[in-house]
Amino acid sequence: MAANPYARFLGDRQPREVIGATAGRLRALLEALGEQGAERKPAPGKWSARQILCHLADCEIVFAFRLRQGLAEDDYVIQPFDQDRWAATYDAFDAASALAVFTAVRSWNVRLIAAMPPAHLAKILTHPERGEMTVGVVVETMAGHDLNHLAQIEAIANISGGV
Repeated sequence: MAANPYARFLGDRQPREVIGATAGRLRALLEALGEQGAERKPAPGKWSARQILCHLADCEIVFAFRLRQGLAEDDYVIQPFDQDRWAATYDAFDAASALAVFTAVRSWNVRLIAAMPPAHLAKILTHPERGEMTVGVVVETMAGHDLNHLAQIEAIANISGGV
């Protein structure tokens, strides 16, 4: 089985608890940052908080599809995507809209994950770049990915004096 590159962000935290809390934490950070703070980039070439929120919204849609396909299909192979190419569209979106998409799709995903029996979490799928993994590892990846990007937005908020 492939190692989860986002597992290091989890530590001893439970993935389901992390994914259940992320939308609320993002909402609080966006409120603290305000519209202007959400546009601040921590360094040249890095994403602003708004762009990170757009990325999280995109990823939540991707995770929704991967989870459902992984459960529905035998021998499912995940379709990777180039996040930088997707990010080329982010100037069209505001932070509040990105948060709304993330929150709605995350709520739907949390309900799906909560309803999964252990056998579903153990179902194997393949990531072309990472190898075989389980649906449970996809859930862990979601949580670790959340924590990684939450830390980035928190750093921006601290730079902005928003938190």
